[in-house]
Amino acid sequence: MNFSQWATGARQTIEATLEAALAQRQPRDLGRGDQVLHEAMCYGVLGGGKRIRALLSLAAGEVVGAPAPWCAQVGAAVECIHAFSLVHDDMPCMDDDALRRGQPTVHVKYGQAQALLVGDALQTLGFELLAELPAPAEQVVRLVRVMARATGLQGMAGGQAVDIAAVGQSMSQDRLEAMHAMKTGALIAAAVEMGALCGSPSEQDLSALRHFSEKVGLGFQVADDVLDVSADAQTLGKTPGKDAAANKPNFVALLGLEGARGYARGLHQEAIEALAPFGGRADRLRELAHALIERTH
Repeated sequence: MNFSQWATGARQTIEATLEAALAQRQPRDLGRGDQVLHEAMCYGVLGGGKRIRALLSLAAGEVVGAPAPWCAQVGAAVECIHAFSLVHDDMPCMDDDALRRGQPTVHVKYGQAQALLVGDALQTLGFELLAELPAPAEQVVRLVRVMARATGLQGMAGGQAVDIAAVGQSMSQDRLEAMHAMKTGALIAAAVEMGALCGSPSEQDLSALRHFSEKVGLGFQVADDVLDVSADAQTLGKTPGKDAAANKPNFVALLGLEGARGYARGLHQEAIEALAPFGGRADRLRELAHALIERTH
């Protein structure tokens, strides 16, 4: 099976897992409010997307021979967390964006109050999916800890806070990298680590996979900054030029367009080198690294 066929099948599995999770959590008959929330949750998490983070979980699980259904459930949990972050990030008090995945953002379609609740509910659903994993309790606790760290002060939330505070300020490359390691890279790294933790990886395995995910996460962000200034809204599925308009530090502003592209290529190479100990078992991760860093949308 080639990579395209594998990725298509894996995305279908993730979509089915998410759809089943939402179908099992139907709103109670208490009026229209919770029904709208459920509908908006489905819109927020099932409204398209490349499912790259979930694919990383599945591919990392393959490296260590983890059960594929467990990796799929972990991948679905990561996608819930990712979707919650996008819903909140698009709100007027944050990035104030009206377009996501080529469609109106959740707060545009359902209002700000519902969007806030959608993000809250999707975050808790992600942790609920982890808690329901049919794995030993110690293994589940470890997965929950990895997800929580990637989501909170030391991960996405903390990185977003640094990003907000940095508007209109200059930032060194080291600080910019550290911020994005939290804001963007933490959940990518967690997706890889949790996929591996569905199996029984050695510490050497985890060290190599963490190094891989660190380079991939940073490369993904650099590529995102490049696309923000070089692609249009139809290609991106979201509003381009937002960082420049908001006067936010980014890699293109720091390194120039060609400098940022060259930096992304170097990170791609470092990510591939980190997978050398795994041989052919890591081919899916190699393909995903290429898809993340060399992407055109």
